[in-house]
Parts: sequence; C-alpha cells; structure tokens
Amino acid sequence: MAMQKAMTIRTKLLLAFGILIALVTLICGVVVREMSQANDAFRGYIDGIAQRSTATHMVRESIDVRAIAARNLVLVTTPEDKAIEMASVEKAVGDVRTRLARLKELAQAEGVTDAAKGRIAEIVRIEGQYEPVALDIVGKVLAGDQAGAIEKMDKQCRPLLAALTKATDDYNDYNIARSKEIVADAQASYDARKWRLIAYCAIVIGIAIGAAWFIIPAVMRPLEQAVGVVSRVAGGDLSGTIEVTRDDEFGHLLDALGTMQGNLVKLVGTVRQGSESVSNASGEIAQGNQDLSTRTERQASALQQTASSMEQLGSTVRQNADNARQANQLALNASEVAVQGGEVVSRVVETMRGISESSRKIVDIIGTIDGIAFQTNILALNAAVEAARAGEQGRGFAVVAGEVRLLAQRSAEAAKQIKSLITTSVERVEQGTELVDRAGTTMGDVVSSIRRVTDIMGEISAASSEQSSGVGQVGQAVTQMDRTTQQNAALVEQMAAAATHLSRQAHELVDAVSAFKLGADAAQQRHHRPQRTLPHRPAAHAAPQAAAAAALDAARTTSRPVAAAGSSRPARPAQPAATPLQARHEAGDAAAQRRTAVAGGDSDDWATF
Repeated sequence: MAMQKAMTIRTKLLLAFGILIALVTLICGVVVREMSQANDAFRGYIDGIAQRSTATHMVRESIDVRAIAARNLVLVTTPEDKAIEMASVEKAVGDVRTRLARLKELAQAEGVTDAAKGRIAEIVRIEGQYEPVALDIVGKVLAGDQAGAIEKMDKQCRPLLAALTKATDDYNDYNIARSKEIVADAQASYDARKWRLIAYCAIVIGIAIGAAWFIIPAVMRPLEQAVGVVSRVAGGDLSGTIEVTRDDEFGHLLDALGTMQGNLVKLVGTVRQGSESVSNASGEIAQGNQDLSTRTERQASALQQTASSMEQLGSTVRQNADNARQANQLALNASEVAVQGGEVVSRVVETMRGISESSRKIVDIIGTIDGIAFQTNILALNAAVEAARAGEQGRGFAVVAGEVRLLAQRSAEAAKQIKSLITTSVERVEQGTELVDRAGTTMGDVVSSIRRVTDIMGEISAASSEQSSGVGQVGQAVTQMDRTTQQNAALVEQMAAAATHLSRQAHELVDAVSAFKLGADAAQQRHHRPQRTLPHRPAAHAAPQAAAAAALDAARTTSRPVAAAGSSRPARPAQPAATPLQARHEAGDAAAQRRTAVAGGDSDDWATF
C-alpha cells in the first residue's frame, strides 16, 4: 500500500498500458503464426492434391479421346474420314504423353504420399503397355489390315483400356478420400487454434480487470477527496483542513488546494474589510452628491429661463433684421427697375431722333421725286408739241406722250400728298422727342432718389444684422452656460447614481463575502464588523468628505467654464465623463437616491461642493 501511494499516476498508467500492449502484441503474434500455418496447409492442398487431381482428369480425358479416335479410324472406310480420324489419333496421343508427363512431375513434388506415387506409377505402367498396342492397331488400319486391327482391338486393346481406366479411377478415389482427411485435419486444427485464442483473450481480459482494480481505486479515492475539497470551497466553507498523505500527483493537487484555501481565507478577509470601508465612504459620497445635484438643478433651471428669454429677444431682433434686409432688397430691385426705365427712355430718345432724321431725308427724297415728275411733265409736253408737228405720223407718239404726262401729273400729286404727311409726322416726332427728353430727365431724378433710399435701407439692414449678431452671441453664451450647467447637473446625477450603485455593490460584496466560513477568526471579524454611518455625518468623518470633494473636483475638470457674455468666441462644450456603468444606472438609481435622501442632512459639511 505504501508503494502504491508513492507510485505516481503516470507510472501506474504506463505500467498498466505497457502490460496490456505486451499481451496484445503476444496475441497478435500467435494469431499471425496460426494463420500462417493454416495458409500453408491450404496452399499445400491447392498445390498438391488439387493439381494432381486436375492432371489425372486431363489424362483420363485424353485417353478417352484417343480410344474413340482409334475406334473411329477402324470403322471409317473413306480416305478423307481416315485422314481426319488419323489426325485426331495423333493429337490425342500427343496430349496423353504431355499430360502424363505433367502428372509424373507432380508426383515427384515434396509431400506426396507413397500410396499416391504407387497409383500414379500404375497409371504410367499400364499406359506404357496400352500405347504400343493402340499405335499397332493404327498401323494395321493404315496398312489395310482391317480384320487384324479389329481382332487386336478386341483381344489386347480393350482389356488394357479397362485396366488404364480403372487405375485412373482408383487414383481419383484416393484423392477424394485424401481431401476428406485434409479437411478433417484442418477442422481439428481450427478448433484447437480457436480455443487457444479464446484462452489467450481470457488471460488478457483477466489481466486488464486486475489492472483496472489496481488503478481505479488509486485514482478515484484521491480524486473524490479533491472533489470534496473543491465542493466545500465552492460552497463558501474555508474552515476545513486538507490532509495530504500521498506523494503522487493527487498529493501535489491536494497540497495546492490547501495553499489555495489559505490564500482565499486571507483574500476574503481583506476584501470584506475593504468592501465595508467602501460601503461607508460611498454612502457619504452619495449623500453629498445628492445635495450638489439639487443646487445644480436650481442653477440650471435659472439659466434655462434666461436662455429662453434671450432666445425670444434674439428671435425678435432676427425678425427685424430680416425685415430690413427684405426692404433693402425691394429698394435695390426698385433702383434696378428705375435704372432700366431710364435706359429704355434714353434708347427711345435716340430712336425718335433717328426717326426725325429719317423723316427729313424722306422729305428731301420726295422733293427730288416731285422735281423729276415736273421735268417729266415738261418733257411730255414737248413731246406732244413735236408729235403735233409731225401730223399723222406722230399721232401714236402723241398718245404715248399724253399718257406719260398724265402719269407725271399723278406722281407729282402723290408726292405732294406724301410730303404733306411726312411734314406732319416730322413735327409730331419732334414733339415726342421733346417729351421723351423730359421723361428721361424725370427718370434720372427718380433713380437718384431710389439710390439714396437704398443706401439708407442698407445702413439700417447692416445695423440690424450687427444687432442680431450681438444678441445671437449673447444667447449662444447663455445657451452654452445652460448646456454646461445641464452637463454638470447630469454629471452630478451620474456621480450620485454611481455612488449609490457603488454603495449597493459594496453591500452586495459584503454579503457575498460573508457567505464564506473562515472559522474562529471569521466569527470574531463578523462580531467586530463596523456599522454603516447614517446620513448625518459628524466631524470625525473628514476623510470620506475630503475624498468626495476630490472626486467632484476631478469631475469639474471635465467641463470648462463658459466664456464671458462679451467674448466673441463661444466657449468649448463641456465633456461629461459618463461611464457605461453610470449610464446603465443613471435613471433608476438617481431617482431612487432622490427619493430616499434624508431631508435633514447637514449641508454645511459639503460646502466644498
């Protein structure tokens, strides 16, 4: 037993599996040897009796073919049939010789019994007597001695053929009997090998059971002991002792578990004291954060109202600036329209002047046409006078001259009328040109007045924009202050929620650590466990207050002060230092802290906030 405890698990397993491997290897060697013997026996049967039986059947078949061919050779009469049967006889004789030689060769192999050799020798002896007789019968038939061949066949050939057939049958019967003996021997050998293999397997199974009986208790007992220790520690009982009586791996495991239990006792004691201190400090921090949260919320509400008023004022100023910009835009549009009207009037004046010049030119052209008509009339009159002088010969020319004169008179009359109309039109154009000049002067005055109005509206719009920008900057500064205050309030609430959650976690940690049993020292520690302080904090608790003040000072550094209202650069937004834990417990924990806060708390203790 002492040697078993001192032996390591590795040595035990190697020893057990080594023995099993050696036994399995031994059984495999025995099985391979038995299978080799069975294979040799089967191969001997195939190479011996089976081949000799096959050769004997082939010899018998060739003998029968030769006998039939010789008989047919005696019976046929035509030369063609004799030639065919003679070829069959020659082939059969060759087959008998070849197959009989193969049979004699197989009879000389190793392992052939004397009885088998004697029967094969008998077949060879009778064949040596039968073959000359058969060849002599063939010779007689070829020589034409049909009667002699028949007589020799009846007297000598048939008895020898019967003896040869009997010898081959006897050898076949011997092979059958010998095959049965070999099968019986093989069956007996198989049964013996089977029982030997079963015995070997039983021995191996017995050894395996013995190894299991030796190894399983050696492994399970210390393992159950280790499981019991771990279960006890997992249940929170650290007061037990662990006895180590082994020197193997399980002994080392139990030793390590004992060390772990001792370290856990120290760790749990330290964690219990630290968690109680954290619980007290977190409770005081939570109360201080609640007071600070209330003040910050009031400040945030006031700033929010101020921001709302500034937003309304900024909206009004922006609306005035927008109206001024719209009026300025309308004035600019009117100025542009007036300028465009002045340009149009100028172009109309130029057009009227062009029309007046064109009318004067038309009057000159009509005067020229009138002169041409007068000259044409004079010429027509002269032509009529000349035609009258010519008498009958100039009558046709006189008619033409008369028509030309009429046309000249009509042209002169039309030219006078056109001249009268053009003269009237020129007078009216001159009057219109004068009126357009007056209108252009008036439009210039209008454009000048509108430009002055536009300049005044531009100055009003610029002043309104500057006023709106200033109010916007003030509103932005107030909004930034409100945002920063809101962020500070949210940060304070988050800190309060975190402190509350920390206090709750500390209590849970104290309760969780209290589940461990540490023996007599644990009972003494539980008896002297410090109590949690009430929300009314005496002056003796200066250290937790200082810690809370330091925490809030660190929180202030996350948000920059808002820029002054007169500064043109807006303040940088504050960065709330929220954590995932604070965000997760912000709503519920902050509300619960506000509901459960003590109304009569001493706020003077938290003046540092």
